Amino acid sequence: MIYLKTSEEIELMRQANILVSRTLGEVAKWVAPGVTTLKLDTIAREFIQDNGGRPACLGYGGFPGTLCIEVNEVVVHGFPSNYTLREGDIIGTDCVVELNGFHGDTCYTFAVGEIDPKVMALCKTTKESLYKGIEACVEGKRIGDIANAVQTYCEARGYSVVREMCGHGIGKKMHEDPQVPNYGRRGIGPVIKNGMCLAIEPMINLGSRNVKIAADGWTCSTKDGKPSAHYEHTVAMVDGKAEILTTFDYIQEVLGDRFI
Repeated sequence: MIYLKTSEEIELMRQANILVSRTLGEVAKWVAPGVTTLKLDTIAREFIQDNGGRPACLGYGGFPGTLCIEVNEVVVHGFPSNYTLREGDIIGTDCVVELNGFHGDTCYTFAVGEIDPKVMALCKTTKESLYKGIEACVEGKRIGDIANAVQTYCEARGYSVVREMCGHGIGKKMHEDPQVPNYGRRGIGPVIKNGMCLAIEPMINLGSRNVKIAADGWTCSTKDGKPSAHYEHTVAMVDGKAEILTTFDYIQEVLGDRFI
């Protein structure tokens, strides 16, 4: 069932999404060669708790971290660990916060130092496709219109779209209906209505779209070992259009000209 939010509930959603956005802004200060992904996770957890929120991923279905860590070929759901970031890595940090009973969800893929231009182009295209999907999120259209906008933008540039993982509705629960794929046909799927809150999150690969799941049951990686990028915003349908509740502005303030 799709739960449409009231204006009061959307305001609570906005507060949760500002906190999760600020959290990644804090993480951005620490992304550098020589830093472990576990350190980044600790920073995120402490920042969320210090600001009155709850790290929603921590303990969810047994997940061990605050951040889903996505280094290089990891698409999504990687565990924080003692892995030390290296020059040329990319790292996605997918984070969900619960505040006042509602959730905020965002992801940003960081460059660690100087990265391969081909990988940088992948990241830029993935981020651009996120906004293409949001542009297609209009009252009266369908979820397939969002999916198709992401797919066609990325595939036209030679990249592949992960099909096993997708975006989702969000609100009092981290994952609500509807699912929001990153591939599909226009004009299919649930009708987009005012009050919908959606997490739109392209996961795009440099090589094949095929993925594998690790023995931990969580970590999803590209089967060919090539890099994957992931960007995510939470949006609310207000007055017929998608209002972006998360923001990358806090990350941009930290990174300056290193902002992707």
